[in-house]
Amino acid sequence: MRPTPPAGVWLSTERDELAAGLPEPLGSRLQLMSHHTAHVLSGYLLSGLEHAAGLVIDAGGSTLGSDFGPGRERITGYDLTSNRIDRVYQATPTVLPGPRRVHSSLGHFYRNLAARIIPPGDEAEGSMMALAAFGDPSRYGDDVQQLLHLGADGAVHIASPFGSADTTTPLRIGDRTWTARSAADASFGERADLAAAVQEAFSRAVIHVARHLRRITEAPGLVFSGGCALNSHLNGRLAQEAGFDTLFVAPAPHDAGTALGAALYGWHYQLRQPRLPVPVDAAWGPHPGPIPTSAIPAGYRLMTGLEGRLFPAVADLLAGHHVVGWVQGGMEFGPRALGHRSILAHPGRTQTRERLNAIKQRAAYRPFAPAVLAEHAREWFVTEGDPFMNRVARVRHCRAPQVGAIVHHDGTTRLQMVAEQHSGLRPLLEEFHRRTGLPILLNTSFNTKSAPILMRAEQAVRAAADLGLDAVAINDSLLVSDKLPTR
Repeated sequence: MRPTPPAGVWLSTERDELAAGLPEPLGSRLQLMSHHTAHVLSGYLLSGLEHAAGLVIDAGGSTLGSDFGPGRERITGYDLTSNRIDRVYQATPTVLPGPRRVHSSLGHFYRNLAARIIPPGDEAEGSMMALAAFGDPSRYGDDVQQLLHLGADGAVHIASPFGSADTTTPLRIGDRTWTARSAADASFGERADLAAAVQEAFSRAVIHVARHLRRITEAPGLVFSGGCALNSHLNGRLAQEAGFDTLFVAPAPHDAGTALGAALYGWHYQLRQPRLPVPVDAAWGPHPGPIPTSAIPAGYRLMTGLEGRLFPAVADLLAGHHVVGWVQGGMEFGPRALGHRSILAHPGRTQTRERLNAIKQRAAYRPFAPAVLAEHAREWFVTEGDPFMNRVARVRHCRAPQVGAIVHHDGTTRLQMVAEQHSGLRPLLEEFHRRTGLPILLNTSFNTKSAPILMRAEQAVRAAADLGLDAVAINDSLLVSDKLPTR
C-alpha cells in the first residue's frame, strides 16, 4: 500500500515543472520529495521500527508553501508506519526583520553560538560540543535560556537574530560581548562555560519537541535526522528523557543522507519492495583500489600479499601502542569513520590522545571515540552506543583507567558498537582482544586537517606520510615506517 503523505510533503508545482523537462517514462513517474521527508526516511526505512515518531531538525529545508505559511522547514515531526508518512508537527518560523527574510532555526542557533565560542581554525559545532564537557552550564545558563523560549505543543521560539546566520550582532553575556570576531578573546573557562550552557539549552529544546511528538504519535521509537542529529551528546539522553523506548539515528543523518532517503522511498513505497535489513555497518562506498607501488613515500617500506597474516600483524602493532591507518573495503557512507577509512590506536594511554590531536592538528580538548566488540559493550559502558558512532555513552568508572585515551573529561565517549557482521573492523578487534584483553580500539577518521575522509589507496599512502603514522594497512598490504624495527 502506498503512503498518503499530507499536504506540504510533496511540492506539486515544482514537480510539474521538473517533469515537463524529462523524457518519458521518467516525467510521469517523478515524485519530488521535501528535504525533511527525505531526511526522516533515510532513518526510518533503515531502523527496523514498524511505528516510529520522526524528528528532523537542521538549519533549513524545503519551502513550506501555503499549507504551513512562509518560510522553510526547520523543525518537522512525523508519524511513520510502513504504509503511511504523516507530517504531524511543523515549527512555525519566526521571520526576522531586515532586507532579507531570515527564518530562525535550532540548527542556525547552535552554529551561531558555536561561531562566537570557537576561534577560527577549528570545526565550530563539533568543537563546541567537546568543549562543553569542561564547562559549568549554570554560569551562563539563565542568559542562554533567555534566547530559547519553549512554548506549548512543542513550540520553540528563538530570540532574534541568534537563530540565523548573523554572527556579527553583539551578544552580551556575563562581562563579555560575544561575536564571531571576538571568540579568541575569551578565556578557556569562559568559553567552556558558555559552550556548556548552549549545549544544555539546545538539548532541552530538542527534548521538548520530542516529548510533544511522543504524546501525539504514541510511537514507541524515535527516528532523529537532520544536521542536528549529529549532536552525539544530545543523542545519548534523547530517547530516555523524551519518553521513547528506542532511538535510531541513521549513519548519515546530515544532508548527504537525503539521497538515501529518496532512494529508499522509491524502493519501498513506490516499487513496494520489502524494507532493507537494519544495517550494522555503512561500507557502501568505493573500494580503495591498489596501492601505487611507484609512489611509496620515503621512510616507509611496503609488505604485500599478507592476506590472513594482516590482522595479527596490525594487532601486534596496536598492542605495542603504534598508530595505524586502516583502509579496508567500501568507504563509509556518512561523516564518521567506522573501521574502513580509520586511524586506529590502543585506547589505554592518555598520551595517545595527545599524540593524535597533534597529528590531526585538533584542539587538545577534543576527544576520540572507541570501537567496541558489541557483546562486550556492557562490561565497559553504562549506557548504549550505536553502530554508527552517533551517540555518547558513559564509561564505567571502574574501567576508565584502562582506556584513558577514549574517555572524555565528563566520563563519556562517543561509542561505536561493532557487530559480528561488520566486515572492516571486526576481525582486527577480535585479534586485538586476544592479545590485550581489551575489546576496544580508538577509532578516528583517516584524513588530514580540513580535508574529507580519504577514499583511495593512493590518498592513504600520501596521508600516512603527511601525518607521520607508524603504519597503514591497505587491502592485504602493510606500509610500515622505517622507524619501526623489522620483524
